[in-house]
Amino acid sequence: MISLLILTKNEEQDLPGCLDSVSWCDDIHVYDSYSDDSTVEIAARYHATVTQRKFDNWSAHQNWGLGNIPFKYPWVLYIDADERVSDSLREQLLGFDSAKTNHVAYEIQRRDFAWNGRWLKHAQISPYYLRLFRPEKMRYERLVNPVSIPDGTAGRLPGYLDHYPFSKGIRYWLQRHLGYADMEAAMRLEDMNKGVDFSWKKALFSKDFTEKRYHQKGIFYKMPGRPLIKWLYMVIGRRAFLDGKAGTTYATLQSIYEYFIVLRTQELLHRGTKEK
Repeated sequence: MISLLILTKNEEQDLPGCLDSVSWCDDIHVYDSYSDDSTVEIAARYHATVTQRKFDNWSAHQNWGLGNIPFKYPWVLYIDADERVSDSLREQLLGFDSAKTNHVAYEIQRRDFAWNGRWLKHAQISPYYLRLFRPEKMRYERLVNPVSIPDGTAGRLPGYLDHYPFSKGIRYWLQRHLGYADMEAAMRLEDMNKGVDFSWKKALFSKDFTEKRYHQKGIFYKMPGRPLIKWLYMVIGRRAFLDGKAGTTYATLQSIYEYFIVLRTQELLHRGTKEK
């Protein structure tokens, strides 16, 4: 069997659907950041174990959870409240035999859905995520959009993890990404102050997905006109237009998010210059 880890903060709207999709599991852990709605009460109704901790940043929060939550089973599936385990993934998880693998983690394909229910098949930039793992063999880095770093090899598990990022509306999505932009800008400033170098070779050819994404992000953040580059990449390079209006709109929202990061980074740089 497999244990479940669900991170929450005021998720009374999405949590019931998430818990319904994992009702087959007898070890569900809701890792809550002191919600002030009915999130904890909902988790209790589903007989989930609730652990609470004040949120500081994504990697520190997730690393603490993996190190301190008493999971019943050696393998953990991590999902968010706005995600659902599909029927195809459920069958794979129920048939998962940990005795027959030498891997310490597995990638799972995530399907992002737009506000109108359409799968953003082409617009989605990163469809695979390390979500099934042995907790003692996994750690996270970065303040936001954390990178998963397994201590060992990773495989790929069939089936879909369905994600509904617009379940609370576009306004909520934008507000949340404003917060993400603050943390992304802080990391960008830290890298600049440390003089961190990023490798084109590793960004293009590294066989380690985590290392590849790290260097890609670092180089991308140095590019002028980054919001426009991202829009062109998504719409033309990844053919987001094939997802219809939802695809081009999602690409535009992602470009706006990049512009948030640019503006916030400039603001922090200006503030630092004035303080000197």
